[in-house]
Amino acid sequence: MDRPAPQHDPAPLDGHRLVPLATALLDADGVVLHWSEDAERLLGWSAEQIVGRYAAPLLTTGEQRTEVLERYERILTGRRWTGLHPVRHRDGHEVLLEIHTYGIDGPGGRPLVLATGADLHAVEQVQADLAVLDGFFTQSPIGMAVYDTDLRFVRLNDALARINGLPVADHLGRRIDAVLPGLNAAEIEAVMRQVLVTGEPVVDARSHGRTPGDPRHERAWSASYFRLADPSGRVLGVSSSLIDVTERFQAEARAARAQERLTLLAEATARIGTTLDLQRTAEELVAAVIPRFADFATVDLLDPILQGEEPGLLGPDQGVLLRAVAAGDAYDTGLTAAADAVGTTSAYDSHRSYTKSLRSGRPLWVPRMDEAKLRAIVPHEDRVAPGIEAGLHSYLLVPLLARGMVLGGAEFARTQNPEPFGEADVALAEELVARAAVCIDNARLYRRERDTALTLQRSLLPQEIHRTLGLEIAYRYLPSSVVSEVGGDWFDVVPLSCGRVALVVGDVMGHGIRAAATMGQLRTVARTLATLDMAPAQVLARLDETADGIGEGQFATCVCVVYDPVDRSCTLSSAGHLAPVVMGPDGDARVLEIPPGVPLGVGGTTFENTEFTLPEGGILTLYTDGLVERRGADIDDGIDQLRRTLAARGRTLEAHCDAVVSALVRGGSEDDVAMIMARVLPLPRDRIATLPLTGEGPTPAAARRFTRATLAGWGLGTLADFAELLVSELVTNALVHGGEPLRLRLFRDRTLTLEVADTGRQQPRLRPSGSEDEGGRGMYLVNELAHRWGSRATVEGKVVWAELELPLGS
Repeated sequence: MDRPAPQHDPAPLDGHRLVPLATALLDADGVVLHWSEDAERLLGWSAEQIVGRYAAPLLTTGEQRTEVLERYERILTGRRWTGLHPVRHRDGHEVLLEIHTYGIDGPGGRPLVLATGADLHAVEQVQADLAVLDGFFTQSPIGMAVYDTDLRFVRLNDALARINGLPVADHLGRRIDAVLPGLNAAEIEAVMRQVLVTGEPVVDARSHGRTPGDPRHERAWSASYFRLADPSGRVLGVSSSLIDVTERFQAEARAARAQERLTLLAEATARIGTTLDLQRTAEELVAAVIPRFADFATVDLLDPILQGEEPGLLGPDQGVLLRAVAAGDAYDTGLTAAADAVGTTSAYDSHRSYTKSLRSGRPLWVPRMDEAKLRAIVPHEDRVAPGIEAGLHSYLLVPLLARGMVLGGAEFARTQNPEPFGEADVALAEELVARAAVCIDNARLYRRERDTALTLQRSLLPQEIHRTLGLEIAYRYLPSSVVSEVGGDWFDVVPLSCGRVALVVGDVMGHGIRAAATMGQLRTVARTLATLDMAPAQVLARLDETADGIGEGQFATCVCVVYDPVDRSCTLSSAGHLAPVVMGPDGDARVLEIPPGVPLGVGGTTFENTEFTLPEGGILTLYTDGLVERRGADIDDGIDQLRRTLAARGRTLEAHCDAVVSALVRGGSEDDVAMIMARVLPLPRDRIATLPLTGEGPTPAAARRFTRATLAGWGLGTLADFAELLVSELVTNALVHGGEPLRLRLFRDRTLTLEVADTGRQQPRLRPSGSEDEGGRGMYLVNELAHRWGSRATVEGKVVWAELELPLGS
C-alpha cells in the first residue's frame, strides 16, 4: 500500500552517499535497460540478471502488479510519481523504498521511465542522525564553527556568535582576522592549516584576545580542530569547537608567573654573593633581575659605609649621601640619565621619598609613575624629564637592610614591560634584596677584616731594610689576590753584631687576622732572639715554645739563616720550611739539602744547624710556599721552575726578583708570597782589620797599638782612646777568664765593632765587686763605655764584642 514520501529535496545522483540510491531505466514495455550498483545492493539483483527482462514480474507480487502497471502507463504519459512502495528482494522479502519516477524521452522520441529509490529505513536513520547533529550544533552551549579550505566561516552556532559578540551573518564567508581583529588570528589559522594538511586533530589549542562582545577584557579560549572530508577523502574544510577558559588561563598565568618568580629567586640566590667583593655582589643583583624582572635596576650604598664606617640608624631630619655601585639597563632606554653613574654620589634630603623609605626600612612601591611622584623621589629636578621620556611607568625601591641597619637601596623600574609591579613583585624584590644585603654586609665586613689584617700585617713587616756590608739584599712581599685571604707570611732582615745579618722567612698556617697577629708575635720574638746572638737552631727552639704557648693549633714554618760577611759562612736551621735555593756565580741553581725539621707549635722537638759557605757572587733565595705552590700542581714543579728562573746570569738582584714573580705569580696568588734574595759581595778591605793574638809578647799592648793604628787609617782617630781602653779590657778578660786569646778584629759598618775571640766557653757577665777588690771591674767598664756589648759561642770557643757609635759624617 502506497503512502506519502517524506518531504525533502530529491537526493543527488551520488553512488558514494551513505544512503544507497538505486536507479533504473525502463522502456515503455517495462523492460530494464539500466540497473545501478546501488540497486543491486538494495534488491540483490545484479545488472546481468535483470537488464533486458521485465521488471514487474521480478520486483512485484501478483497483488501489486496490476496497480503498478496502471501507474506505469500514466508515468509514460509524462506524469511524475513519488511515494513509498514495497519492492521484492531477490531472496523474496520486501524492501520498502521511497521511489521517485520521471517520464523522459529517449532516442528518437522513444518514451522511457527513470526510477530512483532509497531504503526508507536508511533515509529515516540518516534524517534522525542529521537532526541529532543539527540539534547538537545549534543548541550546544560551546562555540562551534565550520570553515572551508580557505579558512572562511561556512557555518557557526549561536553560542560562538554570542562569544564573539557578532551576528552569525557577519561571520559567513569571512576569515577570523577580518571578523575578530583583536584575537591572535595568525596563530589560530596556523593551527587550522596544520590540521588541513596533516589530518591530525588538535586538542586544547589556546587562543586569546578581545572580542566585540567584551572589548575591555582580555579573554582566553580552548579550541579543538579536526579536518572534514567526504568518504572519498576529498578535504572539505575544518570544524572547531571552542570553550571559554579565561579563569583557568588567568590561574595558569598566575601559576606560571609564580613559578617564574620562584625560578628567578632560586637562580638569583645561586648567582648573588659568589664573591666577597662588595661591588661584585651589587652587580650580581642587577644582572639577576634584568630583564626578567625589571628593565632597569641600580644599587646605591650609603657613602659612609663605603668609607669603612659602621651603618647606623637614620635620624628623622637626616638626609643621606648615596654612591651608585651597580646599574643596568636592559633596553638602553636612556633611563641612566635619570640615575647616578656608577661611582658618583647624590645627596637626598630628609623629605625625599627615597630617604623616607630608607629611614622606615619599607619598600617604596609606585605601580603607576607620573611626573609628580618621580619628582618626589629623585634628588634633582633635572632627573624627572629623562625618566618620563625613557618610558618609566612603574617603580620599586627596596632598602638594603642587614642586621637591622640600612646599607642603601636597590631601585627597579619598568619601561618596556607593560605590566606594572604588583604585590607579588614587591615580595620577590624584598627576597632578592634581602639576600643581596646580607652578602653585601658580609663583603663589607670581610673587606674591613682584610684591611685590618693587611694594616696589621704591613705594620709588622720590615719598613726598611738596612744596608748590610758584603751582602746585597732584595725582597718581595705580595698579599694574596683572594679578597678574604690575608695570610701570616713574613720575612725579616736582622742586623747582628760584627757585621753579621740574620735572614728570616716564615709562614703561619691559616689566614685572617689571627694568622696575621700570630705572625707578628713570632716575628717579634724571632727578631729579639736573633739579636741575642743565638744560633738559628736555638732561635727556632724558642720560637717553637712561643708558638706552642699561643695555643689553639697555631702552627708555622720558618727558616733562619745567619750570614757572616768575613768568611761568607752561613748557619741555617729550618722548622718545616721549604729549602732555600742557592745560585752560584756560574748560574747553576740548586736546592739546599737540609734537615727539614717540624713546624713551630708542635712542641718538644729539637732543631739542627746546617753550616755552608756562599761563594762570592752567589745568591741565596728564601721564600714561602705561596711562591711555588699552585692548586692542582705538584709543589716540586714550582720549585723547579724557581730554580730554572734563577739560573740566568747577568741580571741585577732586583731583576731576578721581578723575573721570579713574573714567572711564578701569574694572575695573582691564592696565598701570600714572601721572598728574600741575598747576593754575596766582596768585602771592602778598609772596613775590616784582624790581629792574631797567639804570638809572643804582651798581648794587650799589641792590641792597643793595632787598634790606634787601624782607626787612624780609617779616619776614626777620635774614637781611638775609647777603643784602646775597650780592646785592652776585652783582651785582658780573655787572658784571665777565657783561656787563650785567638784574635782581635775591628769591623767598621754602621758602628765600630771590636771583637776578641778566645778558646773559653764561659760567657762574660757583670759581677759585683767590693771597694777593696783589685779586679772584677773590666766588664763594668766595657758596659759603661760601649754603645752595646755582648758575646756569642763559636766552634773555637766564644767571641766577646763591643760597639762604639761612629762620629757623624763618618
